[in-house]
Amino acid sequence: MTVGSYSTLVFDCDGVVLDSNRVKTDAFRQAALPYGAKAAEALVQWHVTNGGISRYKKFEYFLEHIVPQGAQGPGLDALLAAYAAAVREGLATCAVAEGLHELRAQTPDVPWLIVSGGDQAELREVFAARGLDVLFDGGIFGSPDSKEVILARELERGTITQPALFLGDSTYDHRASTGAGLDFIFVFGWTEYTDWQTYTKDHPLRPVQRIIDVPR
Repeated sequence: MTVGSYSTLVFDCDGVVLDSNRVKTDAFRQAALPYGAKAAEALVQWHVTNGGISRYKKFEYFLEHIVPQGAQGPGLDALLAAYAAAVREGLATCAVAEGLHELRAQTPDVPWLIVSGGDQAELREVFAARGLDVLFDGGIFGSPDSKEVILARELERGTITQPALFLGDSTYDHRASTGAGLDFIFVFGWTEYTDWQTYTKDHPLRPVQRIIDVPR
């Protein structure tokens, strides 16, 4: 199906609409450094492997499974605050996907949504500041709710109507969207998932490098 055949388009943010994956990765590393470089790199690897999952879940995993027992350092709230501070500037300046406005012009009657693992309040602030919020008339949604929860809720509300397409850059995006009954396109140009070629062949999925390459 071409993008014009869908009743709703749903976008991940990081790595799809914004070139912000490396911003987030660097922020995880910086926030975790009080526990040492080894622990920080372990968090980064877990973050990259589990793209699309909220920062809340990632830092909870970090504290429960990576930080050595008895180690002294910042708690969950302090880690989240340090991460948010490190991310804020990067989100304000990172590149916006080429072709985004053109695709919006070609789908004027199709609701667009953001469904992201990023913090919902932060996303709405950044998108408003950058003038992108007007593109996403179906809403901008993020954590602490998971993508599964958001998709199920917006389907029930009728904000998402079928057939619907999710554009994402992670295996989690694929699982969450297809689990909710949406079609999926893997946008690989900015992904940090290095094995995307094998993944898209095995399932199989249609990969595109950029939003501008999505079939019209």
